[in-house]
Amino acid sequence: MTDTTLTADQIETLRARVRELMPQVRTDLEDLTRIPSVSLDSFDQAHVQASAERTAELLRAEGLDVEIVEERGRPAVIGHIDGPEGAPTVLLYAHHDVQPPGNLEDWDTDPFEPTEVDGRLYGRGAADDKAGVMAHVAALRAHSGNLPVGVTIFVEGEEEIASESLPRLLERHGDRLTSDAIVLADSLNWAIGTPALTTTLRGSIRAVVTVRTLDHGVHSGMFGGACPDAITTMCRLLATLHDDQGDVAIEGLLHADAPEIDYDEARLREESGLLEGTELIGTGSIPSRLWTKPAAIVIGIDAPSVDEAGNVLNASASAKINLRLNPTQDPQEAWEALQKHLQEYAPWGASVEVELDEQGWGFAADAQGPVYDQARAAFADAWGNDPVDVGIGGSIPFVQAFAEKFPDAAILVTGVEDPDTRAHGANESLHLGEFEKVCIAEALLLARLGAMPRG
Repeated sequence: MTDTTLTADQIETLRARVRELMPQVRTDLEDLTRIPSVSLDSFDQAHVQASAERTAELLRAEGLDVEIVEERGRPAVIGHIDGPEGAPTVLLYAHHDVQPPGNLEDWDTDPFEPTEVDGRLYGRGAADDKAGVMAHVAALRAHSGNLPVGVTIFVEGEEEIASESLPRLLERHGDRLTSDAIVLADSLNWAIGTPALTTTLRGSIRAVVTVRTLDHGVHSGMFGGACPDAITTMCRLLATLHDDQGDVAIEGLLHADAPEIDYDEARLREESGLLEGTELIGTGSIPSRLWTKPAAIVIGIDAPSVDEAGNVLNASASAKINLRLNPTQDPQEAWEALQKHLQEYAPWGASVEVELDEQGWGFAADAQGPVYDQARAAFADAWGNDPVDVGIGGSIPFVQAFAEKFPDAAILVTGVEDPDTRAHGANESLHLGEFEKVCIAEALLLARLGAMPRG
């Protein structure tokens, strides 16, 4: 790609400036990580408020006009600073809320006391997504007093609980977020040393299915063999979600092949922790199975525990199903297909009820045009390697919300994570060397967008 928007001296000056800033950026990241801003109702929401206030302080210190806003949800932070006359405006997104720490015994360090081990910073939110917040701050600091573009920053406070108030926030404050390009820093890079732009995200359905076979539990010896129990019936029903090869067997769902990219079984096994001897499921390339084909996962079952089980035919059982969807799949159509499948395949005439718990759209970007060209150039400058376009098997429904609200803006889904970040799990961590490159790339991106021809 031919690119002349920045000289080699300008690139090196920005790279050196970010490196100079990194010690303070890391200190601020650690301070932010120490705030246990878990947005679930069962946790103290005073910490989420404190996290929003700290984020607002960081942005005000960089000269932004900042407000903390709420629309019957968790506090979000909106900040803005003008750029040169006629320059584009860039919206930078991240979120300051985090997942629960989970079982503390699974952590090697205190989840809310950031700790460096072998070049990685461990802590809940150290990567997802407080590093995203600080990447934006680092880019602002790199251009302090001489921003090449206008910048609006939107830091959400409830991404980890499905962004329920985001539609209201966009409706009430969307005019303040209007921009020419949007950088959503909540994804990951392809590998240590190789950056990525996320161009597709799968959609998602979450549903609860309940099976009933009896109006009350009865003695398993007296009635077993003639009357079906609900748990066995549930197992047979859940097994119909896949064919013998492990592909999703629900009719009406979209299946597609992902673009070719080098992602082999050995890498998948290493990154996922798949046990030796356990086979992969599904057909097609691994990226297709992870990014563009549907996946059906049973994520929870309500039934008596092994320790508490009696010799009883259980009358009812429930399971929660997470259905991941092709990026272009209409989630309502997918929900209707799932519901129909579960009811039609009810074993032995059992009663089956299906309730929708949550649904969200996927995302597919065209990823072409001058803004994407400048983003790829900025990544190449920061890493010394060209970025790859990747899909993500997970779902980030807010991306589609931004695409619908701002149809004329180029949307760049970037991130600070790498395949070993373990976001949402125990021992979440941030690779500090890669984080510096993320900050350099974003600073360079702002410079490149500001240097683009206007008009």
